[in-house]
This record gives sequence, structure tokens and C-alpha cells, in this order.
Amino acid sequence: MRYTGIQGLMATSTVARNDTSFFGHPRGLATLFFTEMWERFSYYGIRALLILYMTAAGAQHGLGLNVATAGAIYGLFTACAYIFSLPAGWIADRFLGQQRSVVIGGLLIAAGNFGMSAPAMGSFLMALLLIAIGTGFLKTSCTTTVGFLYPQGDPRRDGGFSLYYVGINIGAGIAPLICGYVGQRINFRYAFALAGVCMIAGLTQYVLTRRYLGEAGRNPAVEAGPGDRKKLRYGLIAALVAVGLVAVLRTPIQQVADGFGVLLLVSVVVTFAGLLLSKGYTVVEKKRIWVILVLFLGSALFWSIFEQAGSTLNLFADRSTDNRAFGIPFPSSYFQSLNSIFIYILAPVFAWIWVKLGKNDLSVVSKFSIGLFGAGSGFIVMMFAALAAGPSGRVSPLWLTFCYLLHTIGELCLSPVGLSAMTKLAPQRVAGMIMGVFFLSISVGNFLGGRLASFYEAIPLDKLFGYVGAFGIAVGLVMLAISRPMNRLMGGIK
Repeated sequence: MRYTGIQGLMATSTVARNDTSFFGHPRGLATLFFTEMWERFSYYGIRALLILYMTAAGAQHGLGLNVATAGAIYGLFTACAYIFSLPAGWIADRFLGQQRSVVIGGLLIAAGNFGMSAPAMGSFLMALLLIAIGTGFLKTSCTTTVGFLYPQGDPRRDGGFSLYYVGINIGAGIAPLICGYVGQRINFRYAFALAGVCMIAGLTQYVLTRRYLGEAGRNPAVEAGPGDRKKLRYGLIAALVAVGLVAVLRTPIQQVADGFGVLLLVSVVVTFAGLLLSKGYTVVEKKRIWVILVLFLGSALFWSIFEQAGSTLNLFADRSTDNRAFGIPFPSSYFQSLNSIFIYILAPVFAWIWVKLGKNDLSVVSKFSIGLFGAGSGFIVMMFAALAAGPSGRVSPLWLTFCYLLHTIGELCLSPVGLSAMTKLAPQRVAGMIMGVFFLSISVGNFLGGRLASFYEAIPLDKLFGYVGAFGIAVGLVMLAISRPMNRLMGGIK
């Protein structure tokens, strides 16, 4: 998922091809499987409760924030969790190696989990920052090390990533059920502490079984030069100064969010301006960069809709949904597990469909349009749910269930397809950078999704959901309309 240099790729040869002790895969995959499973448990356990905790009254062990402020914090946190993967990956490649980065990331995440269990606002915000930084270190390094376990040409590589993806969804699926129950039925802060305990458990098994990774990710993949050390030093100083200024000046969260939004916009403009204006690319490569820009925009807008699962849809589940199944009440955060459940069911179906289509397979841009249709349609469903609920009523949980089904269909048409497309379209010498650009699109989408959540109490829900749904469908129609010219720019790549 990220370029790691020739030294890192050579490290895969240290793992014997005949190591089949974990379901036919290297034993080291089990180490990474359980580490990532517990990291995702921590992340999705917090995500399922975050906006509920921030908007809950003090008597309910919450922070008592208004939805606008809570939405801004939520968007900042989820955006940072992705954007920090870029500098964290760079540091891992040049200074730490992936194995050390996983340990550092896990410790930061656990510290953040425990920090969230403190009632003070300052410690809460610092805890979220620690979790976001830790996620950047652990998630990227863990995923990269999976690739290192397989020698070049090993046919088990794709299957290994598929098995690893199962671990991701196990953690993401059970976290809302366990943390959600503890948080909403007992105390939010106990749930955050529980996430920290589980992260420590995952990190402990990683340290105890790290020997099975061999040399995979043990050392930096690229030898850091004087220029790299200077960049690291200046980057750390700039980051510390920025955090210090925000703390000292007591900058309002809304202003911090606005500033972060400007930073994201500038990053996107500078990145694509550099790619498109550079004279070092062939005509074919330039055409494909334009396609990457279109896919970037489609991805960012998709995630701005999809990632409202933890914000607007979570609030609707808590405030406007009759959370009972067969007459038995359940915490509203349980809905956050539906996406993982649907992925288990539908991922093999979609994999079969793409193979079955063969030469008639849809283009990447067409699949992106279907993804946006799915995301937008889910919110059209919720528009009718909001109308049925009215200002104070509650509706059947089937509304949200159908919404999450449509969103999962959209995700399966866009997310894995987008990752694959980046590897095909990117010029080889900037392949890692282009993959980082795709993660930047997810960060932008998360940020926008959080800002949209700020309007939850400012706009009638049926209108808010209707606007979001119509926007997603409209962008999907635009993507469909330009799919043929985009196909020509791709030069035969599907």
C-alpha cells in the first residue's frame, strides 16, 4: 500500500517460502493479524462512542458539548488518523523501521485510550491527538510488513492480505458491540479504558511473537541522509510549535478546524499542481494523473458521506431510532457493526462478480459512480426515515440497516477498486506518493463528514439528509457521464 524502497522488498526473502503454519501463510502473519485486529478494535470502539460521549450531558458522564463543536472535533480526529499515516510512514521507512513503528504506535494509542478516560477537556483533546498519531504509525507499518512476509512472486501474497483484512473487520465488527455496551450502559470512560487494555493486549502479543517476523520491517528501508534528518527535525519543531500555540492561545475548536481545512486544501492544490506542472512525465502519464485527480475528488466526496456513520447517523440512531430487536433493547452504537457484517457477506459476492464480468468488467470510474450512488442512496433512505420520525419520534432500526447496506455496497465498489487503480495508474517512480495521495482523499472526506455533522441541529434532518443524498447521487451521475473520456485518458487500463 505504500512504497518502501528496494531494501524493504529484499527483506521479504528472509522469510522462508515454505512457512505455512498460519492457514498456509507465514506464522508472522498471525502476529500482524492480531495486532491490527486489536488496533481496529480500539479505533472503532472509540469511533462508535465519540460523538455520543461529546454530546452527552455531564450527568451521563459526557462532555456536554453542542453538536457543532462535537462534529468539528470528530472530523479533525478521523481526518488526522489518516493524514498522519503519511509522515509516520516516511519516518518508519527512513529512521525506525516498521517493527519499531508498530510498537511506538501501539503505545501512543493505548496512552490516548487511557487519557480519554480522564474527565478534563484538555486531556481529552490531547488523547485524541495521541491516538491519531499512533494510528498513523501502527496501521501503515503493520500493513507494509504484511507485504514483507512474502518473497517477490509468492502467489500467497493476495491471499495473505485477504486474511489480514479479515482481522481488520473482526476488530471493527466486535468493537461497537463490546465498547458500545460498556460505554452506553455503564460509563463512557470505562469503554475508553477497555479499548486501551485491548490495545495493550494486542501490543503484548506482538512483542512476544515478533520473532516470527524475522527481518521483515526490522530495519529502515531507506538510509536516511542529512536532508532527511533536517526535514524530520524541522517538521517536529513545527508540529510542537503549532500544538503549543493552539494550547497557549486557547484557540476555539471551530477555528482550529477551519485552519486544518485550509491546510488540507493547500496540500491538495500543491500536490496536484506539482504533478500536473512537472515536466518529468510522459504524455500518457500526464493523462493518467488527470484521471487520478478525478478519482481523488470522487473518493473524497464518497468518504465525506460514508464516514458520517460515526456522526450524523450515530446521532440519529441514538435520538430517533427505536433500538429494540424482537422487543429486546440494545445500545444505539451497535449499528456501527453493520458495515463489517455486510462486508463479510458481500465481499466474496463482489469479488465473484468482477471476475465473472471478465472482459466486460466495468471501468474504475464507472465503479466509483456506483459507489457514490450507494452512498447517496443511503442518505435518501434516511431522509424518509427522518420524515417518519418527525421532531421527536422514533423509527424502526430497519431504516438504518438498509442505509448501511447501501453504504457497504458503495464501499465495495469504490475502496478496494480505488487502491488497485492507484497502483495501475501511478508512474512507477512516484507510486508511493500516489498511494499517499489516495489516503489524503480519505482524510479530506473524513474532515468534510465531520463538518457536515455540525449542521445536525441547525438544519431539519430530512433536509440535511436529503441534501447529502442528492449531492452523492449527483456526483455519481457526473462520474458516470465522464467515464468514457476518462477511460480514453487511462489508455486501456480498467
